[in-house]
This record gives sequence, C-alpha cells and structure tokens, in this order.
Amino acid sequence: MSSGPDPHGGRWLRGRLRLSWVQKSLVVGAVLTLLWMQLIPLELERRIVVDGVLLIGGPLALGLSHGNRIGWRVDRIAVRNTILLALFVLPFYVVGSTLPTIRAYYPIWETAAAPAAFVPHAIKLFILALAAETYYRGLLCVGVKEIGIGAVFISPVVYMLHHTSKPPIEFVLSGPTDVLFGAVDYKSDSILPSVIAHGGGLALLDWLVLHDPLFAPETVLHWLSWVPVPL
Repeated sequence: MSSGPDPHGGRWLRGRLRLSWVQKSLVVGAVLTLLWMQLIPLELERRIVVDGVLLIGGPLALGLSHGNRIGWRVDRIAVRNTILLALFVLPFYVVGSTLPTIRAYYPIWETAAAPAAFVPHAIKLFILALAAETYYRGLLCVGVKEIGIGAVFISPVVYMLHHTSKPPIEFVLSGPTDVLFGAVDYKSDSILPSVIAHGGGLALLDWLVLHDPLFAPETVLHWLSWVPVPL
C-alpha cells in the first residue's frame, strides 16, 4: 500500500513555522535596526528620509497589516501622561544644557537661534523623535504589550548601543530613559508621551545650547561632582 502525502503533517509543520505577532515584531525590529545602522547618513535631511522609511514606515506597515496601531493613538490619558512626562524630563534638559560635554556636542546639525532657521530645524528634530519612538516604544513596547510590563525592557540595550557616540552622561542615562519612556507609553497605550518628551527635549536642548547657560557651569559641575562620568 503506497503512502501519499500527509496533509496533517504539513499542517503541523506550517503551524510550527508560523510566527506570532510578538515574534514577528522582534524579528522585524532586529532587521530594521541592522539596516538602520548600515544606512544611517550624517546629513539631517537624508537622515529624516532613512529614519522615516525604516523606523516609521517599517513598524507601521507591519503593525497595520496585523491590526495593531503600535501606539499611534491619542486620548485623554495619553495627553495627561504626556504633560506629566514632559514636566518630569524638563529639568534634566535644562541642567544638561549647562554641561561642557553637552554644549560641545550639540547642536548635532548646524542651526541658528533665529526663528527662520530654528523652527524648521525643530520640526526636523520632532520627525526624528517620532521615528525613534515609533520603533523603540511603538514596535518594541506598546506594540507587544500583550507580554506584560516586561515589554519596557526589550529595547534599552539597543537604545544604549545607539547612544555610544553621545556624551558619556547621555549614554549612561539612555538606558533608564528608555525604560521610563517605555513605561509611560505602556501605561498610556500610546507613544505620544515619549514623542513629545523626546522631540521637545531635543529642540529645547539645541535652543538652550545656542544661548548662554541658564546656570553657571561651574556651579552645576560642583553640584554633580559625585557623578562618575565626565561632564
């Protein structure tokens, strides 16, 4: 008696090979970050294009194809948490803008304090923040919140690796910042809080660095003399 193909065996194999939404998110996230690290340009305008295609287009395409908005939503809770997070991180940007290592590094892309130059610059920074948060907090946190609060710990290591070229204090704080932003977005079921905190912080930091420090750098360095990294 000849044996034909086993349809049940084929169905079992296909079932074993089918990835869950969380698995797909992690695989796509890994592919996107590898592509981004290879393609990232130095020029701001080209950076916006690359980040827009990879970090916004990629996650959104995957999410929407599975009925998952990956945090692209706004409601009363998201707005409230956005205000609270922005107020919490504001002092960090203000104090950070007085540090010599920060003032030597920023603005990353040349701009001026005149509104005609700075406003378009700030808009571009917000686009970069939207791209980063769509990837880190959208695809890899809010998008996979079905796994529970552990979702906020998926991206900190990658986020820190992407900050290795930044001033030491920013590199050290990038991991905790990732967890904080992820936790707030997770509770909000929206990436709005981290987009505003991140984008607004980048724009504010550049604006402050373009002007005289609000506090004497020597005084701030004295306050932070206990910090074990160069400031």
